[in-house]
Amino acid sequence: MVLSYDDVLLREGLASLLDRSGLEVVGQGRNADGLLRLIGHQQPDLAMVDIRIPPKRSTEGLETARVINRDFPRTAVVVLSAHVEVEHAMDLLASGGRTGYLLKTRVTDVGEFVDTLKRVERGGSALDPVLMQEPVAARRADDPLAVLTSREREVLALIAEGRSNPGSDRPYG
Repeated sequence: MVLSYDDVLLREGLASLLDRSGLEVVGQGRNADGLLRLIGHQQPDLAMVDIRIPPKRSTEGLETARVINRDFPRTAVVVLSAHVEVEHAMDLLASGGRTGYLLKTRVTDVGEFVDTLKRVERGGSALDPVLMQEPVAARRADDPLAVLTSREREVLALIAEGRSNPGSDRPYG
């Protein structure tokens, strides 16, 4: 596995923790270019990256994760960050398996964390549940069907099934 964080203490601490947990860390990168060179050279099974890495510290880590998915499909990718970027996370996970997006502030059990990394490495995916709360809450708050009566919802469901008005031979719509 390789990992990329600009904070040397976090990077070294995480590498040590992962090594002690049975995940061999074969390299560390400080920025996107360094990580991509490392992956090209080491061809690891898993890369872990923070969202905000140099030079701009905005979303370079997510962009790098996309490049890894595209250019190094053999390497699984886990984004481990303190930042909730729902739209970017969904885009990353939509690319298929072997991807994950976890919030480092919510990792409370090292064993579960390592198990999650291994699952992603084997072809699975992982998404921190907090990332799903925002879209679900927004969906409920802006639900256009919320203003419909139960009868209107029933009729709408019948229309969606292609049912016709009993008094007419034409379908609804």
